Amino acid sequence: MKNTLYTSGFKPPLKWAGGKRWLVPHLLPLWEPYQHKRLVEPLCGGLAITLALLPQKALLNDVNAHLINFFRWLQKGLAVDMPLNNNEEVYYSYRERFNELIKAGREDSKEAAELFYYLNRTGYNGLCRFNKKGFFNVPFGRYKNINYKLDYAPYKELFSQWDFSCCDFEELILKEDDFVYADPPYDVEFTTYSQDGFSWEDQVRLVKWLTKHPGLVVLSNQATERIVELYSDYGFKINYYDAPRRISCNGDRTPAKEVLATRGTCY
Repeated sequence: MKNTLYTSGFKPPLKWAGGKRWLVPHLLPLWEPYQHKRLVEPLCGGLAITLALLPQKALLNDVNAHLINFFRWLQKGLAVDMPLNNNEEVYYSYRERFNELIKAGREDSKEAAELFYYLNRTGYNGLCRFNKKGFFNVPFGRYKNINYKLDYAPYKELFSQWDFSCCDFEELILKEDDFVYADPPYDVEFTTYSQDGFSWEDQVRLVKWLTKHPGLVVLSNQATERIVELYSDYGFKINYYDAPRRISCNGDRTPAKEVLATRGTCY
């Protein structure tokens, strides 16, 4: 099977900071010999990679419970019933309602999934950010036009073949022949995609965990000096690429140097 970028029509349903759609042509040659294996993403984010590689079997994990709740509702064939308007007043009322559901312990509801989608598509720069109390705090995005998707029935069959989980990556149980692709948050200051963030200690912990896996591991990150040193010290082979910056808090859209690191092999 020769896969090309999103020829299936299954595009990522969310905007997601650090999405690796641009990296797919570099990942395909690594994936194609092992496409009969299970793809594991311990930090799956917006699913840009999984929806491009289209594995038959996948284990997709993220510590962001709201993200995983949305994907689980897509598995059920989510149809968005609430009105979605690109309006500042509506946005802040929906944001408040979303946080009320979190406070009430109803963040796994269909309504929470619909609101999460709306906030993602309508909020500033597609950011997903929570404060220390776990409440969503991204401001209104001020887009001119937004094409909201309401019917996710086509995703139901595809997602039914994949397993979604929400836990710390070290809690995942890997098979020895899994193909693992890990895309941690960039080694930069902004890491609040979840309530607890992703620290340098987490970067190190992830690498140590990945090196225990006997199968093929592919790892991507921004090419900071300490990331390159860390990956090299743990035996990863490193390639460098220029990554486009689509989301930036200061307006800087110049390419960022990124690493694609590999280690191990599949059986």
